[in-house]
Amino acid sequence: MGRLGRIALLARVLCAFAVALASLGSKTARAQAFETDAKQAILYDVQSDSVLFAKEPDATFPPASLAKLMTLAVVFNEVKRGWVSAAAPFTISENAWRTGGGPARTTAMFAKLGSEVTVSDLVRGVAIVVGNDAAIALAEGIAKNETAFSERMNQLGKEIGLTSSVFVNATGLPAQGQRTSVRDMARISAYLATKHPDFYTVFSQPDLDWNNIRQLNRNPLMGQYEGVDGLIIGSVADLGHMIAASAVRDGRRLITVLAGLPDENARVKAAKAILDWGFNDFIDRELFRPGTLVAEAKVFGGTQRSVRLVSETTVTLPVPKDGDSRIVARAVYRGPITAPVTKGERVGVLRIWRDGLLQSEVPLVADENVAEGTLWRRAFDATYELAVGAVSPLFERLKL
Repeated sequence: MGRLGRIALLARVLCAFAVALASLGSKTARAQAFETDAKQAILYDVQSDSVLFAKEPDATFPPASLAKLMTLAVVFNEVKRGWVSAAAPFTISENAWRTGGGPARTTAMFAKLGSEVTVSDLVRGVAIVVGNDAAIALAEGIAKNETAFSERMNQLGKEIGLTSSVFVNATGLPAQGQRTSVRDMARISAYLATKHPDFYTVFSQPDLDWNNIRQLNRNPLMGQYEGVDGLIIGSVADLGHMIAASAVRDGRRLITVLAGLPDENARVKAAKAILDWGFNDFIDRELFRPGTLVAEAKVFGGTQRSVRLVSETTVTLPVPKDGDSRIVARAVYRGPITAPVTKGERVGVLRIWRDGLLQSEVPLVADENVAEGTLWRRAFDATYELAVGAVSPLFERLKL
């Protein structure tokens, strides 16, 4: 490989500073203590951006009505940006009525054929009673048809950071190629709760009275589990029942998504069990305070050879109360970093694992300015890096 090729290769090297944090109780990483009958499951702590439990989190399955969460995410964005008014009337087309309304014998808000329903009421029809007619009417009113609307769903999915989902329609009704994962659904749920808190409250409304038909909120945990304030349920023939649920206690929001449960009772039991475990068996542990040295990154061509990396916020992590856990954190950056470096400039991320499970990623910034060095220094650094070829990880054990 020539010199230019070696430089290009070096530029792609991910330099990692791995910090093996002290074991909390046990000297060996343990398996997750919780068990669930769900085929796929995830429990996510929103405040700390931590995954407390995961079981086949990226395995894909048809989303069923969980797809409506992405439908609502698109609608909330449209309203928030002023592109659609919450008071705008949308017409219930024959397609919406026949495919998702009373004739379809699926979950519906039972809007009349040809009637005009406001966006806000259609949102209620989706969030409270999982109405397919309401979801189709929203898609048609915003994008003319479901195909065009699904393109917006997939685009927003990319922006949110979904990695396993493809949406084909607004309802989640069976469609070739449509899929999701519990991790992606947890991301969507967190997006709805944190980015659209005013709209999110619709999920907790107790009932919907429409067209002289009163229906209770279809979320089986609503009013049955302390702190639950959303989201939605679904089911797929031969694949089982699923739920995305969120609950808040003492300012702490947990989101769970479960799939592949055998029946409705098993769905409720599993959701309660995993939320109980998350709320009762964890405490927050402070790992780093703002400005505390987390790592040092190598600098190329600067007045100094390295730069301090810190977090701008307090880094906490929920850990089991029994103390039997192991935490490992790794600061990852692309380097060496080329001078000049500005204080506050984002340089990399701190990835945190608990018992082998990736919990969260925290941005790391430079804690000091590093000016560009002399021509001699830049030439020396170039020669040195070519000679070394790669940067070895540096390990250091810290005491919490």
